[in-house]
Amino acid sequence: MFAINLDHIGKKIKYLRLRQQKTQQQIADECGISKSLLSKIENGQTSSAIATLAKIAKALNVSLSWLLEDKPEQDIVLLHRNQRRAKIGDEHMGYSYELLANRSPFSRVEPTIVYVTPKDANKRREMYTHDTDEFIYILKGKIELSYNGNSYLMEEGDTAFFKGSNPHLFIPVDNKGAEVLTIFIE
Repeated sequence: MFAINLDHIGKKIKYLRLRQQKTQQQIADECGISKSLLSKIENGQTSSAIATLAKIAKALNVSLSWLLEDKPEQDIVLLHRNQRRAKIGDEHMGYSYELLANRSPFSRVEPTIVYVTPKDANKRREMYTHDTDEFIYILKGKIELSYNGNSYLMEEGDTAFFKGSNPHLFIPVDNKGAEVLTIFIE
């Protein structure tokens, strides 16, 4: 796996923002983040949660995969395991993720694998929200899906489909962590 180039993502965000003649404050306000955080992302100084990058992508009218990948648009994308890029999260984010495909800058589907941080290392308690619907399939392990005030225990093979605009969080239930196939759908 290759690390995603934070500087490259930041340059793409800044390029699109300037091309659309929008200020950092306008994009930050639309995404519900601080102007300072957006500046750090644009300058490649910080990693960001996938939900935050999804909000930025939406504000700039591009797909999340286009923002994360540097491959040209194609009708078909075949990615061998060793060609996929991974982003390493930290214990504050609660997960890391791996983008599975980049079909088009205007694709409406974003498949990823989310690696849920093991329970003792996971510090995340704040819920996520984003503008896309989300389908999840538990590949390995167990999670508690906290969604819109309710909790659901999910094990290998279980699925869920929900509105990303409602508060949600994948909570690890043990120190084995979990792998979740996640598909963001506009």
